[in-house]
Amino acid sequence: MQTIQNKDFKAEIDEHGAQLTHLYNRAAGFDYIWNNDLWPKHAPILFPAIGRSNEDAYLVNGKRYEMPQHGFAGDYDFEVVSHKDDSVKLLMKSDDSTKQCYPFDFEFTVTFTVNDNGLNVSFKVENQSTSDLSYSLGYHPAFNVPINGEGQFNDYRLDLEPKEESLDTYEIVKKPNPYRSGKMAKLVNYQNGIVELDHNMFEKGLIIIKNKGIQTVKLYSADSQHSVTVDVSDFDHVTLWTKEGADAPFLCIEPFNGLPDVYGSLVELSNKEGNQHVGAGESKAYQCNINLR
Repeated sequence: MQTIQNKDFKAEIDEHGAQLTHLYNRAAGFDYIWNNDLWPKHAPILFPAIGRSNEDAYLVNGKRYEMPQHGFAGDYDFEVVSHKDDSVKLLMKSDDSTKQCYPFDFEFTVTFTVNDNGLNVSFKVENQSTSDLSYSLGYHPAFNVPINGEGQFNDYRLDLEPKEESLDTYEIVKKPNPYRSGKMAKLVNYQNGIVELDHNMFEKGLIIIKNKGIQTVKLYSADSQHSVTVDVSDFDHVTLWTKEGADAPFLCIEPFNGLPDVYGSLVELSNKEGNQHVGAGESKAYQCNINLR
């Protein structure tokens, strides 16, 4: 376990999956991150896939490869490249085991840095193959709601900036696992930049919002002096999720570059909808700032 901190915040990161497990407000003495067996994860990293692929598989030049839900980064022990008081850099490299389900050479780096505003999480994907690298990348942090036990889940709301007239979401079907239907729908709980939270809105599971220009998503309540603001500007989609049917006291605010499959047939990885692409010998970097009060 890696610990980083400054005078305001302390973060703990598990090398297994490079998963943030705790994010403490040191002055107020509470943890923003979910820790409970109701959902045994905390803030998994999704790479090189997001959600389910049809038959848990896909094609590369017509050859079938198995791919677990959300990829394999969450099951991989990352190498600690550097560790300072306020930051830690972790690395995953392709190897024989990753190539069984993802036949490419790559390096994937995740860096966590605490700062005066909260936590910065940065990602870098480097293509060491001789062809295009197609992948998805998502971040899946679960925040305690209520924050610091102040108020109830239904007291909280999300403020999306800049405001959009409406939010387009991807219709989800369960077969029994969640896939996209291929249809779009409007988010009913959204009005004038605000999403009013309640557990009923998650009855069908995750809500994937097409990001047409959203920069930040702020989680807050009039009953709490604390808040969480997630910068999603480097990502094409924003997903909201909590465990359906459980009245669970947490909310995942998830920046996504990638999508689950539309239910149906296997797809070629190079043509997978929502995927990112980086050329041979090149790299791409992304950031997710989590500002805390």
